[in-house]
Amino acid sequence: MENYRILVTGGAGFIGSNLANELASRNDVIAVDDCYLGEADNLSDDVEFVEASVLEDDLPTDVDVVFHLAALSSYAMHEEDPTRGTRVNVEGFVNTVEQARQDGCDTVVYASTSSIYGTRTEPTPEDVPVAVNTGYEASKLARERYAEYFSNHYGMSMCGMRFFSVYQGYEGAEGHKGEYANVIAQFADDIAHSRAPELYGDGTQTRDFTHVSDVVRALELAAEHELEGVYNVGTGDRTSFNELVDLLNRTLGTDVDPEYVENPIPEDVYVHDTCADASKFRAAAGWEPDVGLEEGVERVCEPYL
Repeated sequence: MENYRILVTGGAGFIGSNLANELASRNDVIAVDDCYLGEADNLSDDVEFVEASVLEDDLPTDVDVVFHLAALSSYAMHEEDPTRGTRVNVEGFVNTVEQARQDGCDTVVYASTSSIYGTRTEPTPEDVPVAVNTGYEASKLARERYAEYFSNHYGMSMCGMRFFSVYQGYEGAEGHKGEYANVIAQFADDIAHSRAPELYGDGTQTRDFTHVSDVVRALELAAEHELEGVYNVGTGDRTSFNELVDLLNRTLGTDVDPEYVENPIPEDVYVHDTCADASKFRAAAGWEPDVGLEEGVERVCEPYL
């Protein structure tokens, strides 16, 4: 993308700041964030930063493309305050898209989630039945339904991205997230400082870990192709937490054993395994993940070495 005027909501957060910084060298980029989770320091000087909530009026939506990434992005945040989670994730989405529509923007790419697939060990395509077990999942599925409304009723290009376990590390833009960061960032920091990483249960749960640089490229491609509907963004490979700890120890040259703890999330809610079938997105946009897990872990660990 070049010479676009672009709005990134949640633009000072983890994925949002990576996207805004990447696009700002070639485009006019505005990042909106209320700094509940994001930090303005994550942004380069090329990005125009506006501290505001997506629930506010008069958002800077006079743009060519909106990337809507603003969200309360964890199970715990929604359980602590379900009403606030709904307002930010659903009302904030509708508010932003409606303001963009009124300002003449008809291309929106937004964050959904792969959590709605539940536990699946085989690569999961977009057309499998989905279910909602948490407030977080309900809010993201509601986004998809409202996106369908804006597409069908107003002819807008609305593309939802179902991300699979996105990571970068504390020395990237995940540092501000702390306990809400991806487990790769948390485990790497623990092991590098000789702390035992805490693994829920027996550590056999698996994730499709996707490096943030691949996610940024996916978001850009979705906007360029003005895609509609929902698309998976993941590698198609899954790795257990036990395997991840072994890989981190090898990369860091350490020998730190994990501590196995009781899972605080109810078993009937906890997603034990995830794995993406991203063939739909590959066919639509030509996207392939470039960063394998070993290379990604090396990038996460490099600042500690």
